[in-house]
Amino acid sequence: MYAIVDIETTGGYAAAHGITEISIHIFDGNKVIEKFETLINPQQPIPRYIQAMTGITDEMVADAPLFEEVAENIYALLTDKIFVAHNVNFDYSFVKSHLEQAGFSIDARKLCTVRLSRKILPGFPSYSLGNLCHSLGITMNNRHRAGGDTEATVKVFSHLLKNDKEQFIQKSLQRNSKEFILPPNVPKEHFDQLPYTPGVYYFHDEKGKIIYVGKARNVRYRINSHFSNNSQSRQKQNFLRHTYSISHQPCATELMAHILESTEIKKLWPIFNYSQKGWEDTYGIFAYEDQNGYMRLAIEKNKKHLTPVCTFHRLIEGHDMMRKMIRDFQLCPKLCFMQTGQEKCEGIKESYCKGACEQNETPLRYNYRVLEAIYSLQTKPSFAIIEEGLNADEQSCILVIKGKFYGMGYISTEVQVTDLETLQNLLTPYKENNYISNLINSYALKYPGKVRILENETVQSSH
Repeated sequence: MYAIVDIETTGGYAAAHGITEISIHIFDGNKVIEKFETLINPQQPIPRYIQAMTGITDEMVADAPLFEEVAENIYALLTDKIFVAHNVNFDYSFVKSHLEQAGFSIDARKLCTVRLSRKILPGFPSYSLGNLCHSLGITMNNRHRAGGDTEATVKVFSHLLKNDKEQFIQKSLQRNSKEFILPPNVPKEHFDQLPYTPGVYYFHDEKGKIIYVGKARNVRYRINSHFSNNSQSRQKQNFLRHTYSISHQPCATELMAHILESTEIKKLWPIFNYSQKGWEDTYGIFAYEDQNGYMRLAIEKNKKHLTPVCTFHRLIEGHDMMRKMIRDFQLCPKLCFMQTGQEKCEGIKESYCKGACEQNETPLRYNYRVLEAIYSLQTKPSFAIIEEGLNADEQSCILVIKGKFYGMGYISTEVQVTDLETLQNLLTPYKENNYISNLINSYALKYPGKVRILENETVQSSH
């Protein structure tokens, strides 16, 4: 038995929007045996453009029942039915969310008439409900209202049942089928081709434009998680609505996938990528001389008119860096603002501060060590991170030249990783950004066994 459903809402995703109208037709495969339809008070204003499209106004729903008042009826109708809708994940996410808020839980099998139509009736110019009905000669009444759209979806679904020569509907209902979780317009073949290995994946819109770039340790699992969870978020609904195809690029390691994802986001600026677009180093270590002639090091937010000794994104990174310099170069934690208050200097207690904070060491001696510490931050080594490749005959290589990311790629296992110039000729250059630099430096510190320090400092011009 099928429950064919259509809803009207105040917006595009269930986490922040409400239902204004719902229609459910119980269909036995031949005829509709029961109907339920009602306006619903969403307890929030209906945007003007939605009022114009649906004809449902704030005044019309003001005296309508709240969803919780009809939830028990809706739950009873949907229980033990196959949930069918045109773009099913949209309707299902709203109904499931609202039922859960009212104390009812459903976990129905789903069918999407967009996906089914693309498979059973290929070749139509558009699979929107209105255009599909026009192509099939189905008359639509009361368009963009729940009742009218549900009636049209019943007719479409009935046509699909009669023309399903290869039993695609039954195959879609099998538990191991991904048909019911994928976006309505993405061919299942795109999902079937995804690897269980690291890489970068791309979501494309109807015109082929990339709208999202992601990375994963396991590409297939990650893409599956985008669509198979019960998220009611705006991002998931955007993916479901706008994604028409999926492509991917394999990477040998997760680190390479991280780097490629970041460079692709900076290059393509996909509309649904938000996290890295504003990623810049927020903090810096600044040096200045105080009134007594001692050089001070301080962690501050970056400012346009001041030049930092070095920069970093997270405050904790700067604190770690400063603590290491204090120990390595016997600096004073008070003069570096890592110890505040009137207590005796921790550095003097532990014998690494020579007393500059109490003027027991001359500025000249102390400042020399501060300059050495600054030089250590600004003098970066050249190194390569070497790991497994995409196959047994190669190894992956990420190259850093004097602290700056140069590029990456794959080299033969027979290549000796000792010469910068050779590696530059074999690898693909990429544009560096602060996010990538932080990634690589953190990885190199965590896995020193994978790092090869390179001695040859004669380098070609990068990028």
